[in-house]
Amino acid sequence: MMPKWQKPFVLILPGGEDWTRHFHMGAVMALNISAKFHESGTFGINGNNPAQGIYDDGYVRTDQTGDAGGFTGFWGYQSASQFNAAAQTLTFHSANSFTTSGQNDRSGDPSFGLDLVYGDDFAYFTPAHARIGWELGFGLLPINITDRSQLIGTVNQSTYVYDASGLYPRVPPAPYQGGSSGLGPLLPDQLAEPVSTSQLPHGVITGKRSLDMTLFTLRLGPSFFWEITPNLGLSLSGGPVIGCVTGNYDYDETITINGLGTHNGGSFGATAVMYGGYVNATLKYHIMDNDRNAYLFLGAQYEPLSKTTFSSGGRSAELDLSNQVNISAGIGWPF
Repeated sequence: MMPKWQKPFVLILPGGEDWTRHFHMGAVMALNISAKFHESGTFGINGNNPAQGIYDDGYVRTDQTGDAGGFTGFWGYQSASQFNAAAQTLTFHSANSFTTSGQNDRSGDPSFGLDLVYGDDFAYFTPAHARIGWELGFGLLPINITDRSQLIGTVNQSTYVYDASGLYPRVPPAPYQGGSSGLGPLLPDQLAEPVSTSQLPHGVITGKRSLDMTLFTLRLGPSFFWEITPNLGLSLSGGPVIGCVTGNYDYDETITINGLGTHNGGSFGATAVMYGGYVNATLKYHIMDNDRNAYLFLGAQYEPLSKTTFSSGGRSAELDLSNQVNISAGIGWPF
């Protein structure tokens, strides 16, 4: 039976000798993070540059002589089908855009980051050896989610034709790659205009699209600490969370049509504010038999945050943190 003089609930006066404050830091592993990737529209291709004589199946560029006499030795082609012996021409192709639409859900691998917590107690609950207080937490979490799904689209391809009459019959067999020295078989260097542009279905888009982000969170809420034994305690807390996620949407693709592939890559930046809440349970173990010594902790936290979408030019990714679970471990100090 509790003595009459002992109060079950005692406020902790400011400036007392009790060590009510604490700070801990540790590593955190975040689970259940996912993203939904979506592409819809017509997209430019930056892997070739016909204005500089760079094509999907070859090149015709300026050599070190400055193309003396109007001819260049800095050219090459991939396939024998590009050379028409009867017409004495060389044909090159350049995919300049593609149209596609697709959507894929991707779950991220566990993400690893940093968790910092500062807190204070303002009251004792003496019968249960418990304390009531508050905690302020800060989290830093890198997030990377990648989509490698294959898409099918329609590819816009332009055709360029060069006069190879000055080479015949000395056209080197394919594949041929001439150097920039200006030696070897010479091709007229006049930049060709596209003779036709075709829309080719069944183009294959492979590669990856990814979110490379960093999430910063700040949380604040009441806390309850129960001293199970002199060395072991359980802390419970919960409250609102505000987050800021910033980083890049990156894409690195290869567009293939009729056996020809061209590279397309790029990125755009994105930043968004997110809101949510958290519920946390943490076990704390004092390293020595004294509650004023450092402690080790192991915690689990459910931290759902609002979904957010990053988009630009027909590409988008919805980051989903609505089921996020964090596992944390580290060391802390009362003071």
